[in-house]
Amino acid sequence: MNSPDPVIDANLAVALHALLDEQSVTRAAARLHTSPAAMSRALARLRRLLHDPLLVRAGQTMVPTPRAQALREEAAAVVHRLGALLGPGAEADPATLRGTFTLQASDLLAAALGPGLLRLAREEAPGVSLRLRAEELEAGPALRDGRIDLEVGSIDHVDPETRVEELVTLRMVAAVRPGHPLTRETLTPDRLAAAEHVVVSRRGRFTGPLDSALAERNLRRRVSAVLPSHLAALHLAARGDVVCLVPAALPGDPPSPVTEAAGTLGLDLLDIPLPLPPLVIGIAWHPRHAADGAHRWLRDAVRRTLRPSP
Repeated sequence: MNSPDPVIDANLAVALHALLDEQSVTRAAARLHTSPAAMSRALARLRRLLHDPLLVRAGQTMVPTPRAQALREEAAAVVHRLGALLGPGAEADPATLRGTFTLQASDLLAAALGPGLLRLAREEAPGVSLRLRAEELEAGPALRDGRIDLEVGSIDHVDPETRVEELVTLRMVAAVRPGHPLTRETLTPDRLAAAEHVVVSRRGRFTGPLDSALAERNLRRRVSAVLPSHLAALHLAARGDVVCLVPAALPGDPPSPVTEAAGTLGLDLLDIPLPLPPLVIGIAWHPRHAADGAHRWLRDAVRRTLRPSP
């Protein structure tokens, strides 16, 4: 019959290191923030375990036995290895990172993230490559399975283990070409409903929060097209008389990179005269990456890109 494996108490290794280093029960106790009585008990256990007195009285001091002297360096090495094994992980040096991060985001967010993330990677982590995927995977399982490292967008799935952090709150505005009929007079709910709209929905839906707000006023808009891409919808708005809803910064907030695409196309942004829910952009990741230094750099880089300092 096999004998059971001995139970190893890591605290005894730490106590042994302190006792051999200090050669004093009192000083070893102070070093480990414990009582002299507790340290005396630890010394007694070590003596029984090692079959050696380890420290013996010599006048007013204690001196190590030959066995204790032989154990001193090894005890220090063991405690050092324990600290490396059980202590918090060191912060990753971005300059030493190598590999590819996969992020999932809409085309509009990918366009907003791309320049800033590439600049930060070039300056801080030149060994890092970025893969930006369209919103084609169900984010919860994809994060869990490791197919994506970070989801960026409006986080609408609720998985108990997923970590979510909100980064920026935006409002929806109407983007139209310069000279669009809606720009000639004050925009009212009736005029907005009467205009031709293009809707962005990766699921192909024709309706959204604007339709609910209009319905409360017995109004209904005409949607002429549904597209899966914000950038494609913005191009339609830039070349015709259709209205496209896009996110914009809240009043008083600094401009957001998410809203730059409409400005690049020269579109006019009109305030919508209806109460619409805000759009919250955040990031989501699996908890196995929570303490990983490389992933922490990625999350911080996304924060700095989407939430730049004023």
